[in-house]
Amino acid sequence: MARRAAILSGLLLALAIPLTAAAADRDPYASTYRAADAPATLIVGATVLDGLGARLEGHDVLVERGKLVAIGRALPRPPGVRVIDAQGAWLTPGIIDVHTHLGTFAQPYEHGAHAFADVSETSRPDSADVWIEHAIRASDPAFLHALAAGVTTLQVLPGSSSVIGGRAVVLKPIPATTVAAMKFPGAPQGLKMACGSNPSLSAEGRPGFPDSRMGVVAHLRDLLAQASARMRSGKRAAMPDLAQDTLAMALRGELQIHLHCYRADDIATILAVADEFGLRIAAVHHATEAYKIPDRLREHGACAAVWPDWWGFKREAEDGIRENAAFVDAAGGCAILHSDIPVLGNLLHVETAKAAAAGRRAGLDIPSEHAIRWITSNPARALGLDDRIGRIAPGYNADLVLWSGDPLLVRSRVRLVMMDGVVQIEDGQRPQADFELGRRAMEPGP
Repeated sequence: MARRAAILSGLLLALAIPLTAAAADRDPYASTYRAADAPATLIVGATVLDGLGARLEGHDVLVERGKLVAIGRALPRPPGVRVIDAQGAWLTPGIIDVHTHLGTFAQPYEHGAHAFADVSETSRPDSADVWIEHAIRASDPAFLHALAAGVTTLQVLPGSSSVIGGRAVVLKPIPATTVAAMKFPGAPQGLKMACGSNPSLSAEGRPGFPDSRMGVVAHLRDLLAQASARMRSGKRAAMPDLAQDTLAMALRGELQIHLHCYRADDIATILAVADEFGLRIAAVHHATEAYKIPDRLREHGACAAVWPDWWGFKREAEDGIRENAAFVDAAGGCAILHSDIPVLGNLLHVETAKAAAAGRRAGLDIPSEHAIRWITSNPARALGLDDRIGRIAPGYNADLVLWSGDPLLVRSRVRLVMMDGVVQIEDGQRPQADFELGRRAMEPGP
């Protein structure tokens, strides 16, 4: 009996080894997004803004199997191709929003109504172990409103109450019941960090929470020092440490770092901390004083993701200017327009128009074909996806928006939105979320 038990135990152990390895290799949070089949499509005669600064008049764009295949004049028409007449219309890459809280931050939001917000984990000053995708409600109607406004890729970030807020996720705003079905396949995860008053004011007397700017910086340096020491030791912990694993990925450059920071001095301080530990910041968000240090941002390789005209709503934003994005851009930096709140996610082309207009009033030459980069190729770079989206070029994903006119004119409207070659929005028609369908009145009882 003992011998049989030993044999059985050995057999189970042998079987367990490959099963455990297989389980470790499988990603339980992998994207399940699959683009639907779509016919080849030829968009004919559009004014094309390619996302890199070029304006191509009267050009055709051919889409096949979800990819951009050719751009040129009078392209041949393959058999069975769907032809879209775009004479007089303008074609751009799909809009990319690098800063949203969709699915986690219900609007309208009443301050203190935590039951309606899952945007921040505030039980501790650093939440590197949390993933925002585990809190997202895919049925939030705001996703489809953004899609109807030309947004084809967006990032959902954790909030800024913690020094390290956790991992972000890149999504495609399509009708879906799960986050996995919206996840951009192969997109790098982001990591949210914060400086300044948001994390320091979150302390509210709680032990262990830094309650000053210098305390926030010291806390961040301590976390990075611990993670760096752990990596150098080469020792594997007996139990997984999810927060330390996240920081190790960030230090190895495997996560796109997104920093919530307003003031120029705060931004410069965190960039210095990043340099100390070999960390690369992909984008500084909000960055109302980015215009004061564009050279430092460019030197580090960080984009500035900003609003065109938010200022004075908090002390950190009191020195914001309308020319912020334009001045960063003029200095050779990477400027991005972001939303943060859902209503602006439906108006990013208008936000870009406002930022460009402010720059032109200051004497800068900013045509639409240049400014469109602020919501296409530049945010693609900040997400680590500039080899797949943000441009109209052969081999890129067929994420396109057809506009009735210049997208930076208020009167222009979205005519068509295509994602991976599939038409999602056409002639003002868009899918409705469950919560927009309403309920039928109940029949009175007997």
